[in-house]
Amino acid sequence: MSRAGLGAWLVLAVLMLASIISFVDRQVVAIVVEPMKADLGISDSEIGWLYGVFAIFYATAALPIAMAADRYSRKHIIAAGIFFWSVMTVACGLSRQFWHVLWARIGVGVGEASLGPATVSMVGDLFPRTQIPLALSVFQTAAVMGSGIAFIIGGFVLEIVEQANPLVLPVVGELRPWQQTFVYVGLPGVVLALLFLLLREPQRKTPPQARVSVGELVGFYRENFRVLMFHHLGFLSFALAGYAFVFWSVSYFVRVHGIDAATAAQTFGWIFFVTGPIGPVLAALVAKRLTERGRADGNILAGMVLGCLGVPVVIAIQFVPSALWAFVLYVPAMIFVNSPFGLANGSLPVIAPAAIHAQVAAVYLFVVSLGNLLGPPIAGFFNETVFPSDDGVRFSMISVTLIFGFLGGLFLQLARKPYAVAWRRANEAAA
Repeated sequence: MSRAGLGAWLVLAVLMLASIISFVDRQVVAIVVEPMKADLGISDSEIGWLYGVFAIFYATAALPIAMAADRYSRKHIIAAGIFFWSVMTVACGLSRQFWHVLWARIGVGVGEASLGPATVSMVGDLFPRTQIPLALSVFQTAAVMGSGIAFIIGGFVLEIVEQANPLVLPVVGELRPWQQTFVYVGLPGVVLALLFLLLREPQRKTPPQARVSVGELVGFYRENFRVLMFHHLGFLSFALAGYAFVFWSVSYFVRVHGIDAATAAQTFGWIFFVTGPIGPVLAALVAKRLTERGRADGNILAGMVLGCLGVPVVIAIQFVPSALWAFVLYVPAMIFVNSPFGLANGSLPVIAPAAIHAQVAAVYLFVVSLGNLLGPPIAGFFNETVFPSDDGVRFSMISVTLIFGFLGGLFLQLARKPYAVAWRRANEAAA
């Protein structure tokens, strides 16, 4: 059995660094919810839509970028994306009105859409087929660490700038603490974009002249409709519940347990950073063991079981009497909530032709981004209309987690059998 060399893992490490930066820039808005609301005079639902518009354009831009990634230099595509989303993150901090932030978040979404499909394409060429699920699960840990770092650094920066003298820039004028937070976390990506150009482009398994149009993508989805439909809907459901839970976590500690936003963000961030990456790797190892024991549906089964285990933990958090116990339960919650998504991505290249790896990843990205689009606003809607009290956020989390956790488990259960068929068929073709 062939194995990837050190060079492949080093390239993966650089891609992981880019992913960490992307998730810092993506998640920082969740740290500044309360001061942004107070300064701009906006509602929970409008704050949720700052995630929503990001997700719409993140998903919409992914497919054309993926088609380019299946044909042209992936490192150049990623470098351009990093530069653009970093500049747009800084632009969020220079905004004076809600609509200015909204447009800048659209730019962040378009820029970040470059990373996922191009990474799947590169990993498919760097690693042998049997190692792709593990490699993409390891890559997924960077997204988790990036989210944790966003809360750590964002909370730290917010705490510093709240105590410092106001920052006044020429032309722009004075920047409030939440605006400065955006600026400071956006700048490192500009440097990373330049360094990314030094990366070596992996040799493609499929020669460029043999690469195909979107027609093969459509044919692949038509042939595997059942497994792909249930796969996408199952992981979408888990993503919707997970994004809602993570986005409103800092506000949960502020509103329910009376902790200031900076402290809550840093504590939550460290838990996220340390324990969250365990989930994707654990799921990949469980899937690998199941597959080695003859379970052709191992990639789906492992993601389904570990994802479902997060439901009772998230619900238990809402009933604990103190912030200390909530933080304790956040440890298993972060493991299970983050566990399915490395396998969600990694389970697709092993059943798809190499020529359309990036495009398949982009379609899945488009679907699962609806979790980013809908999760925070749905929970925000529950906060305002169904459970409008200060501690209503906990009941919103219970509702969203129960509904979409159940749907995630149900859809993935329905995906298991057709996935096993597709996996065996791909094995025969590879042999």
